[in-house]
Amino acid sequence: MIARSTTFRFAALVFAFQLITAAVLLFGPAALLRSQSHANAIAVAETMQDDLVQTYASAGLSGLAHAIDTRVSRRIERAAAVLLTDPSGKRIAGNLDKIPAGLAVNAPYEMVELTRSGHASPEAILMQSVRLPGGAVLVTGTVIESERQILALLKRTSMIALALSVVLAAFAAFVSTRLILNRLKASVSTLRAVRAGDLGRRVPRDETGDAFALLGSEVNQALDRVASLNDELKLATDGLAHDLRSPLTRMRAALDRLAEHVDDEAAQPFVDQALAETERLMAMIETALNITRAEAGIGRESFIPGDLSELLNNVAEIYAPLVEDQGRAIVVEAPAAFEMPVHRQLLDQTIGNLIDNTLKYGAGTITLSLRPEPDGATISVADEGPGIAPHDREQALRRFSRLDQARRGWGAGLGLSLVQAVAHLHDGTVDLRDAAPGLDVVIRLRIALTPALPPR
Repeated sequence: MIARSTTFRFAALVFAFQLITAAVLLFGPAALLRSQSHANAIAVAETMQDDLVQTYASAGLSGLAHAIDTRVSRRIERAAAVLLTDPSGKRIAGNLDKIPAGLAVNAPYEMVELTRSGHASPEAILMQSVRLPGGAVLVTGTVIESERQILALLKRTSMIALALSVVLAAFAAFVSTRLILNRLKASVSTLRAVRAGDLGRRVPRDETGDAFALLGSEVNQALDRVASLNDELKLATDGLAHDLRSPLTRMRAALDRLAEHVDDEAAQPFVDQALAETERLMAMIETALNITRAEAGIGRESFIPGDLSELLNNVAEIYAPLVEDQGRAIVVEAPAAFEMPVHRQLLDQTIGNLIDNTLKYGAGTITLSLRPEPDGATISVADEGPGIAPHDREQALRRFSRLDQARRGWGAGLGLSLVQAVAHLHDGTVDLRDAAPGLDVVIRLRIALTPALPPR
């Protein structure tokens, strides 16, 4: 998952909200409980202090000492911590031995740890000291040791729960993002199949009515429009092919008849040139139409299992005489047999176009290679000529694009464009590589995972 992606940000947001919620729920009540316990302890201590001060006011120091002894005798207040001293600090009554160090007179309540008389271990006590009329000092407090232990246990439990909350928050973030990705999976897989040429693929109908259902509906409507335009394109290209082929064919026939009746030898070259240009125009139209149809994914219904090794050997055999006339050689490097579904006619034309290019612009031995792969095959046509410079290779694949070294020929700049379109029809790619020396045109063909379009 990419850190800057929306999916990652959404997961991080869910994780943060879950963690913040857990922290508030765990530590918020603990903080309130701690504050309430502290306030209750102070209220109890203040009530006891007020009672003892009133006792002092009515019964004097001796009456106060008796009241203190009564309270700390464990019969009235077991959590009380009381000390009465004379002005010099000598203990008069209570269950403490001396005034705690650092406990200022008339200061706010403080928590100290002391051991009361009759107890074996120190305890946490909230206490305050006040000076009585006459100089005596009264120290009162409430033992909060049990509350402190409970709060400490609660704190440890909260920390463990927070650690678990981190794990659960991460799990919740993961699950939420997976749910979103799963809801988008149908739309993504549909668009991927359509890109590969399966124009009949649609997002499954979703009745939930949420945003993902709306997205799927919009994708289906867009694909319906694309399919409609593709049908119109097929009708237009088929009509164009028919409308152009017929007059060109008639023109060719007329030129053939004219050539038979031309008596002027000076006119014969012009007639031959007109025939050649007619042939070239018909080939250009046929190639352009094939490119358009292949790029639109039209032609998958013509896929049939074919032996690619046999195909390369047949093409090499056809072109062998032309190659030998140039004093060159053509070799095939392929396994004994390898079958996969292909458009045999277009693939034959594609390999032929590449060999024609090597005969026009290349040099040395022409090598046709076939390498089977788990999901398809790779076909390459390499020569030992000057090749194509890296910065010109992208331009060479464009339709009607001709490099400077090709402008002297009769080509129309459609050969490599057809190669790329046929590779696209087979869910593949084309890569122009350096053969060191020469050019190596690598065609990657993949076995279509989507069903072929039915004939229309």
